[in-house]
Amino acid sequence: MIDHRPSFPDGPLPGIGIVGCGQIVRNAHLPAYAQYGCEVVGVYDVRPEATSGLGQHVFSSLDELLDDPRIEIVDIATHPDIRVELIRRAITSGKHVLAQKPLADDLTAARAVVEEAERAGVTLAVNQNARWAPPWRIATLLVEQGAIGDVHSVTHLLDRDFAFVLEFPHFDAIEHLIVYDHCVHWVDISRCWLDGMAPESVRALEYRSPGQPPESKQPWGAWIDIHYADGSSATVRSVGGSRTARPGCPFWIHGTEGTIRGSLLFDSDFVELERDGATERFDLVGAWYVDGFAGAMAELMSAVAEGREPYNSGRHNLLSLELTLAAVRSAEDDGRPVRLT
Repeated sequence: MIDHRPSFPDGPLPGIGIVGCGQIVRNAHLPAYAQYGCEVVGVYDVRPEATSGLGQHVFSSLDELLDDPRIEIVDIATHPDIRVELIRRAITSGKHVLAQKPLADDLTAARAVVEEAERAGVTLAVNQNARWAPPWRIATLLVEQGAIGDVHSVTHLLDRDFAFVLEFPHFDAIEHLIVYDHCVHWVDISRCWLDGMAPESVRALEYRSPGQPPESKQPWGAWIDIHYADGSSATVRSVGGSRTARPGCPFWIHGTEGTIRGSLLFDSDFVELERDGATERFDLVGAWYVDGFAGAMAELMSAVAEGREPYNSGRHNLLSLELTLAAVRSAEDDGRPVRLT
């Protein structure tokens, strides 16, 4: 078995303050932190109703939360349009930050706040929690170990129905919902598996899938292609309206010496390595929800304790954001390639 579980540092863990208390905090952040023994000192949201029933201390203002000496890490789980300013305020207060994805809606602003954190000597990490989803985490460790040689192709299929969006109007209001908000996880993990390579261009297309309800605002069908200078590639395709009793998000990582394949979500989780005519399937413990969220926080805490850059640092995440924003621009231009600078 490959050790893929979130790993927190020894000793007392830093206190956490959470800013923004939407559904994801209720259903993922707080359960993850409780499961792994993290201390949430308190929470804050501009909407008083958002903090109701959380069972947490509620700060009356952001300043009060940032002034609390028990809080060493601020978990910012707000919408991206106000995220950068909140990160700046936390940095000014000397707090380390775990910022929800996407880091920002503008690459220039993201770069600026990353540099600001570095100058201030605080650690800024991005909550790309899917990096610690068990199948993807094991795949990442296998890639890092050279188990399939040099990676040259990554393929993802989102074989699921996005009809759940109709139950959450705030999702359906997000422009480029699939490419920008949802697939940022898939773009991010792909660039991790192709780490060290130079992406050359991105193409993306959004379209309403057949049978998509007319009242839904955002397209559910989409594809994203990332091309690299050496001919390597990454592809993400959202079926949009899959009609299946066995949904999942299968993936394939092809290398010069073997293949990693697997799936995640909807009880489809598995990962296996094929090499030299043999196939090995790995045992999985946990799931993206909630272990992935614990993993993102654990990596930040471990990096702070060890005085190093976290794997999910703001700087490391800049390429993921650049690729995602390029995909958005391509989708807005009918799928024409967007070259990276």
